[in-house]
Amino acid sequence: MAPARTKTSARRPAARKAVKPRAKPVRGAGKAAAAPAKRSSQIFRVSHHSEDDFELGLRTYAKYRDLGMAKATSGMVQAHVIRFVPPCRPEEVSKLHFHDVEFQMIYVLKGWIKTELEGQGAHVMRPGSAWIQPPKIKHKVLDYSDDAEVLEIVLPANFDTVELGA
Repeated sequence: MAPARTKTSARRPAARKAVKPRAKPVRGAGKAAAAPAKRSSQIFRVSHHSEDDFELGLRTYAKYRDLGMAKATSGMVQAHVIRFVPPCRPEEVSKLHFHDVEFQMIYVLKGWIKTELEGQGAHVMRPGSAWIQPPKIKHKVLDYSDDAEVLEIVLPANFDTVELGA
């Protein structure tokens, strides 16, 4: 979150007495301060569309086009286009699961997808719809159109998917 900004006034403020600044409490005072996590190096990467790039991956009902971001970010980010294989078979796709991730965002490129997320109910997402799936939220695909395609961005690039019992 960006720091709060204050409006500046065109008028010159009145002179004030010098005030000694008060010390602000520090979170975790008395503990050794943890150094901020160092981000991996990144390199330039471009990915141009090719039908040959779509491959079967995590799910048998979807083909994935890796955009090369995992390699370009030393494993920090995974980005891929997911093309769902028609026809949708609910008995195959509607398996409750979660992903052990730090961040997961999905954006619908084509078609539609109906998904159900724990505590959020079912939603039909259409082209231009985007959503965040918080870490480890239980969810399942309920249905999708024959032309459904989404962009998914996940941190970190390598993560576990945990299937839950029926």
